[in-house]
Amino acid sequence: MSGARSVIELRHVLAGKSRRFTRPGSFTGIDKESVCGPVEVGTLGITGDEQGDRRIHGGPDKALHHYPFEHYQEWTQLIGEHPRLARPGAFGENLSTVGLDENTVCLGDIFRCGDVLLEVSQTRQPCWKLSDRFEVSDMALRMQASAMTGWYYRVLEGGVLRAGDAMVLEDRPIPRWPLRRVIALLYERPLDLDELSQLAQLPLVPSWRSLVERRLTTGQIENWASRVLGPLSGE
Repeated sequence: MSGARSVIELRHVLAGKSRRFTRPGSFTGIDKESVCGPVEVGTLGITGDEQGDRRIHGGPDKALHHYPFEHYQEWTQLIGEHPRLARPGAFGENLSTVGLDENTVCLGDIFRCGDVLLEVSQTRQPCWKLSDRFEVSDMALRMQASAMTGWYYRVLEGGVLRAGDAMVLEDRPIPRWPLRRVIALLYERPLDLDELSQLAQLPLVPSWRSLVERRLTTGQIENWASRVLGPLSGE
């Protein structure tokens, strides 16, 4: 990366516990609250933060979720005034900022925040739990179409961070792949074989590598229904 390093303020750090959710047998950790003071961060994220279904949420490649607070105003325009949009945490995010978004953050970006070194690992693939949380039946599809998904980090170096810390962009190894380009390829141009071939050359998380290779091999798009609509009755 050349030029001056990007620096913004980490405005909120958020965490929450897993609890029963809307559909029979379902659990979620999407309800996050701001945490005052320092938090410990390890390879699985913030100590004490929980996910409802560890098969598809959490883990080393989804240790922390970052959601830009500036999107909240855009959501108000899309779905109207909503009590969940009054403060950070509506989307289950762990980190909330103003000044970074999917257009300005690239896959593989390395950020230093407090003692913690973070790597942008993937964008969020929204699921039905967002729809139930907001009581908007197509909320997951709206997030997917809007490209306001936020993104996940893996933790390269654990340590302590807190609200008010500076987030410093330390390296940008893949500058040609801003997250907005990735999202467009996932959902808007899902069978652009040239772009998919380029994406396949990058260091992708295993689930994304499988997705890209399957599209390239079959020429077909994976079925999104179970992710965005969910089970008729929970699992």
